[in-house]
Amino acid sequence: TIKDLYTSYAAILAIIPPVATFIGWSIVGMSFMGFSYRIPFMSGISYAVFHYILSLAGLYLVAFIIDILAPNFGSRKNMVNAMKVAVYANTPNWVASVLFIIPALSPIVMIASLYSLYLFYLGLPVLMETPKEKTVGYIIVIIIVSIIVFYLTGTIARIVIPGRGMMMP
Repeated sequence: TIKDLYTSYAAILAIIPPVATFIGWSIVGMSFMGFSYRIPFMSGISYAVFHYILSLAGLYLVAFIIDILAPNFGSRKNMVNAMKVAVYANTPNWVASVLFIIPALSPIVMIASLYSLYLFYLGLPVLMETPKEKTVGYIIVIIIVSIIVFYLTGTIARIVIPGRGMMMP
């Protein structure tokens, strides 16, 4: 069920990015050309909690859109399977996000997250019963939707939580 996917899988793995980001930017900090930067502790905590909640909501939104668009690509509507695709395709991003603990390694997370594209490619045809000739179009649309949704959740979290900077002593 969707509840089971959230409680036993997504809620656990989705906590990795905000916690690792908090540790990386509020505790470890970033140094560049003699300047050091840290996000204030309370702002970091607030951002992590808010971003975690938004990312779980965004995950549901992506699954909802996968389900809504299914008939347009000759796929079978099934919200539980749409949630499975959304959740399992995000796994590489969640796992790789542990590298956010060291802010300089953040670009590696983007590279590792590319595996999500492959998981969408594998999961959509099987779980949503997408015809082979429409799979690539469906994947492209869902990837674009996912990027937009998760970019917006991160942006909203950064806008809502104030005070993102101070120099380290």
